[in-house]
Amino acid sequence: MDSGPAWAGLMVLAQDGDRAAYHALLNDITPYLRAIASRYLGRGEDAEDAVQEILLIVHDIRHTYERGRPFKPWLSTIATRRCIDLLRRRSRRAAHEIDADDALERMHETSPGPDEAAVQVHDSRTVHAAVDGLSPKQQEAIRLLHLEELSLSEASVRSRQSVGALKVACHRALKTLKQTLAARGQPHD
Repeated sequence: MDSGPAWAGLMVLAQDGDRAAYHALLNDITPYLRAIASRYLGRGEDAEDAVQEILLIVHDIRHTYERGRPFKPWLSTIATRRCIDLLRRRSRRAAHEIDADDALERMHETSPGPDEAAVQVHDSRTVHAAVDGLSPKQQEAIRLLHLEELSLSEASVRSRQSVGALKVACHRALKTLKQTLAARGQPHD
């Protein structure tokens, strides 16, 4: 039996403020979301974490569901995109862990001398000072997109900014950082 029409009805009631309908909807869709997450992420903690994140996203964007439209494809698209984002983050994390292991090996092979260590500390302070000079929105965009490596949609939800605003803030931040570091004689790539 296709539960999509029933879920659509519950969502319409939830959008109208019916808390019991909203609670029933979330309970009903959880096994469906778990199946999607398991298909992409396997069984385990990653899939369960994904289900919780998808439920939060549904909560945050429930107002975007259009009455009269099929609910199940709307929900499936949200869940699938979130799982794909998590897979991308997982692969980036794995690549960074491998890179970090390689860097540690190289570091032990060729440890910097006191002069090189002092230069590295100075360079790090210079970069931190340059980032501190950015506006709060630019700092947040850099932190979410480049340090935490969130997707634009994840960063948009977390920061409560539109995807466009995040793109602009990130672009301006990177441009400002390049100019600031170039003026201080630091590499900027």
